[in-house]
Amino acid sequence: MLSLRIKIPFYYLLIVGFLCLFGPFFLPYNYAEQNLTLGATAPSSLHFMGTDLLGRDLLARILFGGRITLLISFSATVLSVIIGVTYGMISGFQKGIIDRLMMRFVDMVYALPFTLFVILIMVIFGQNLFLLFLCIGAVEWMTIARITRSQVNVLRYKAFVEVARCLGQPFFFILTKHLLPNLTGIILVYATLIAPSIMLLESFISFLGLGVKAPMSSWGLLIKEGSETLETFPWLFFFPAFFFSTTLLALNFLGDALREHTEVLKR
Repeated sequence: MLSLRIKIPFYYLLIVGFLCLFGPFFLPYNYAEQNLTLGATAPSSLHFMGTDLLGRDLLARILFGGRITLLISFSATVLSVIIGVTYGMISGFQKGIIDRLMMRFVDMVYALPFTLFVILIMVIFGQNLFLLFLCIGAVEWMTIARITRSQVNVLRYKAFVEVARCLGQPFFFILTKHLLPNLTGIILVYATLIAPSIMLLESFISFLGLGVKAPMSSWGLLIKEGSETLETFPWLFFFPAFFFSTTLLALNFLGDALREHTEVLKR
């Protein structure tokens, strides 16, 4: 039985994901639809979360922005997990000089300023959603690579791996058929811990104005726009900040709960 510590953040994330994915289809307003005569208005029965300076429905923009933020976060997490797990398995299984060289490369890359690297790429090559998730995913894989390597260092001496090697099974067959299934739990746990950091990085880049382009939106972009008029129109900041912060907390709580649950199962 899964504990409430896992169920509550998991269900909350499902609800937020469902609202962002399907919610805009049921709203009477489009995220880009402007009403300059209306301008920024407080929450009302017509606009539940108010409108922005251009008269656009804030709820529609939050839900659409959630699509962008969650899509980039999910895609970049998957990419970083694929790179990190593959790199870590090869390094941990090979050992010797190959392992040392691969880990020294990770140490060198760790020393680079990731955020500045992503910002530089976005400035040089322009604002592009595909490029954004590719850059973020390409710099967030090193932690899970180290964790995967340490797990493979333990598993490579297990009997089922030794038998596979004695039978002459190919290197990549052992990795994918014998080691990877035994790493699924730890990969899932640390993927939920990587996702919040990726989400924060995406929102920070959008906050700087280097993320998605107008009229598209993301939670980071909406928070940036709301912070500029916080004293005058506070709802423009608080509503997107609420969705962003609660989703971030749910991801962190889910990751911590899954990690503790996995540790209990190992005992």
